[in-house]
Amino acid sequence: MKTYSFDAVVIGSGAAGFATACNIAKIGKKSVCIVTEGVNSGTSRNTGSDKQTYYKLSLAGGTPDSVREMAQTLFDGGCVDGDNALCEAALSSRCFLDLCAAGVPFPSNRYGEYIGYKTDHDPKARATSAGPLTSKFMTEALEKRASELQITIFDKLYTTKILKNDGEVCGLLCFDLDSGDYVAFKSPNVVIATGGPAGIYADSVYPTSHHGSTSLALNAGAGLQNMTEWQYGLASKEPRWNVSGTYMQVLPRLVSVDESGKEREFLWEFFFEPYEALSMLFLKGYQWPFDINKVAEGSSVIDLLVYRECVMRGRKVYLDYTKNPFGLKSIEYERLSSEAYEYLKKADACFGTPIERLEKMNQPAIELYRSKGVDISKEYLEIVLSAQHCNGGVAVNSNWESRVLGLYAVGEVAGTHGITRPGGSALNAGQVGALRAAEAISESDRSVDGEAFCAILEESVSRSIELSADAVSPIDLESRLMTARRKMSACAGAIRNTTEMERYLADIKSAIWLIRNIRALPSTEDILYCYLLQDTLTVQAAVLTAMIDYAKKFSFSRGSALYTDDAGDAPMGLEDIFFYTLPEKDSHKRVIQSVELRGVDFFCSRRFVRKMPIEEDCFEKVWSEYRERKGL
Repeated sequence: MKTYSFDAVVIGSGAAGFATACNIAKIGKKSVCIVTEGVNSGTSRNTGSDKQTYYKLSLAGGTPDSVREMAQTLFDGGCVDGDNALCEAALSSRCFLDLCAAGVPFPSNRYGEYIGYKTDHDPKARATSAGPLTSKFMTEALEKRASELQITIFDKLYTTKILKNDGEVCGLLCFDLDSGDYVAFKSPNVVIATGGPAGIYADSVYPTSHHGSTSLALNAGAGLQNMTEWQYGLASKEPRWNVSGTYMQVLPRLVSVDESGKEREFLWEFFFEPYEALSMLFLKGYQWPFDINKVAEGSSVIDLLVYRECVMRGRKVYLDYTKNPFGLKSIEYERLSSEAYEYLKKADACFGTPIERLEKMNQPAIELYRSKGVDISKEYLEIVLSAQHCNGGVAVNSNWESRVLGLYAVGEVAGTHGITRPGGSALNAGQVGALRAAEAISESDRSVDGEAFCAILEESVSRSIELSADAVSPIDLESRLMTARRKMSACAGAIRNTTEMERYLADIKSAIWLIRNIRALPSTEDILYCYLLQDTLTVQAAVLTAMIDYAKKFSFSRGSALYTDDAGDAPMGLEDIFFYTLPEKDSHKRVIQSVELRGVDFFCSRRFVRKMPIEEDCFEKVWSEYRERKGL
């Protein structure tokens, strides 16, 4: 078996993974490599929106801002640890300017100010953007830097297990997707940068090339937290893309089509007059994620209306940019809400059809779909309420290290977000986590005992799946994977039914036992699907356990999820949906729910959030501690 030795191994080749490896290499003293299933796969390289946001401390204008204010904004999202929030605020400018230096084209004015705008849950206009492909630009710039730093990238390796010795990380085992062989890495530091658990839902805006590998952390003994907290929003099915921002602000038609091909603009069923509907449609661009607090008097009612058409009535829902809604030949823009009217007026977009307004306001948004084979100036765009981001993940400390010594988690796989977060804060958190983990690794003096590693590796390999021409798969693995994702979307997406979740969780536990006992398969493709199915089912079980536990503990919906009653009766009408939209309580925002795997069972627990550090440091004291820590 090929075995490599490094001081640190980063799993994943997205923006957070590349940043971690680059920071470790720049700090020096430590050897580092990247292991990835596909260097061109992943969410940060293959996703975006009309104007993908990066959230950081204000760097323009005269509006006062501070590290503590930004940290408080992140902390106030609920179920967020104060030390993580403070780190994300304190290092946001440093990480942002480092990306600018790497070549990411964030816009600045003629004086050099990096102009910002307000995003959701943002009081200070801290957001900025490099356009629809901000995270792609970040990934490409950081990959170029990794090449300049001569960081070795092992491509086409699927990580199957984190190896441990006496509770500490000692390496990992990977499956080579080209050769079908297993490859090992000996290392005292492993960084998981595999993104969120993208593969657990069928209705998803994650790119199909991204699956996630959160079960690596679970199986290694790390805990997960806030796994009930996700972001769901309206997205196109083909290609998978968020229809946020100007895609909604230009006021397209929302059309559902039944099996007979009959079209209907279903917003009529809820809104009493067209300009109220259009104002909410505009607001949906700002308030893109589904939010339980924006149903009764906000734009999230549109998400529920789309969900009812797609799921409850079995129809397909489309955005149509070729004609104005409700048969209006021209829109009386003054009759829109003042916010919508003033915005469109300032953009000189009070005219024409939706596609003409989009051409005026955001031509790249049209070109983006054209580049993916869809011309929205002529074609309908099918949409669905989709999973977009997991705010939970691996529980980490202020160095982004899990409770397993030497195991770090950065990017979306790290659970540093809570119930709500400002749009774009995830990109900042990934860069900050990468820097914190790299600094901690650079100061670590841990090593791996060679003999112990060999014994652990031998045992792990003996339990791995072998290639065998004579082997027969007991089930259709690909089909089972697709079915598992559809079941998860049906019962545990933005609309969650407790009874159905419990029923599916019982099915999962039986399926996991079957999959874990497979020891030989006839092809590398079968082996990959087997590992993907293991990961999907394991993470689904953890997420369902967390959701069911939450539903039984609290009597209200929150964040981006609506919980239905224990009797299993899904809300069939809007009046029923409002019944389930009960007000939140502030006290629950200070309690973080954790879930862990013990043997073959999952268990939930709760703890209070770590408070925001408030000590006022003395410069001389910090300077002395810094010199000692850095060996200066």
